[in-house]
Amino acid sequence: MNAIIQTNELTKTVKGKTIVKNVNLIVKKGEIYGLLGPNGAGKTTIMKMLTGLIIPTSGEIMLFGKKLAETSKEGLKRVGSIIEYPIFYDHLTAMENLRIHCEYLGFYDKRAMIQALDMVQLKGIGDKKVKDFSLGMKQRLGIARAAITKPELIVLDEPTNGLDPIGIKDMRDLIRTLNKEYGITFLLSSHILGEIEQVADRIGVIRNGQLADEVSLSDIRRQRTDYIELLTSNVQRSAFLLEHELQVSNLKIVKDNRIRIYDAGISAGQISKLLISQDIEIEEIQKHTSTLEDYFYHQIQGGDKVD
Repeated sequence: MNAIIQTNELTKTVKGKTIVKNVNLIVKKGEIYGLLGPNGAGKTTIMKMLTGLIIPTSGEIMLFGKKLAETSKEGLKRVGSIIEYPIFYDHLTAMENLRIHCEYLGFYDKRAMIQALDMVQLKGIGDKKVKDFSLGMKQRLGIARAAITKPELIVLDEPTNGLDPIGIKDMRDLIRTLNKEYGITFLLSSHILGEIEQVADRIGVIRNGQLADEVSLSDIRRQRTDYIELLTSNVQRSAFLLEHELQVSNLKIVKDNRIRIYDAGISAGQISKLLISQDIEIEEIQKHTSTLEDYFYHQIQGGDKVD
């Protein structure tokens, strides 16, 4: 396994409160890894420790196969990041902001700055002042700044926050492009399930500062189950008829008024026809496919989600 990030029992305590507890996280080279969890779960704190912004209370961080310590952060030169929100000198141009960032890093390459702007589709606006940028453009400029030295890893904390649907799609496409064409590994955090589902290769679910699970999206997709959900006031009689008249062998009563039917060979039409013939009122019947949201809810809440 070629791990770019590996943590061992990573823990952070602030004023006696444990924010992150015993996290064992692995991010593999070349993948897009999504750190998924509700607001306040500890995602940003983990990212700050991984990028050297705060020091862990205990535990270990391995970055590019070497231990990351307070006095030994050479590995961080191979990392670009945006934690929380990208901050710029708004009265300066995009190019001037990139130049200041490069001087801070001891990196002097004007061509690389131009290439970074081109890479995030900000070509030709290097002389425009940042105060005139939209939020989406600022997010792009933040990624250009993070990617300017061609890092092997980019860490992005909630990269789609505040963006409109078009901006979210553009950000998603940009991350994919940088990953596929430039071979950059990404660690993303988000509470937006649909966005992580569309871009990530693997996810880690953070619950109350702990890593609840770590799994590939392909595994989740293989585990998905289609089901028909029936809403009726006569649940017990409906379940009896489904089992004895349609030979349904796999159903589940959810709460007091819903039945989920998991038999692939049974259609919604068959169910409706049977129940209507028995004068059972159907309030709602719908086919569902389980999603990352269902998986996430199960990990966070420990049960099925019912709207």
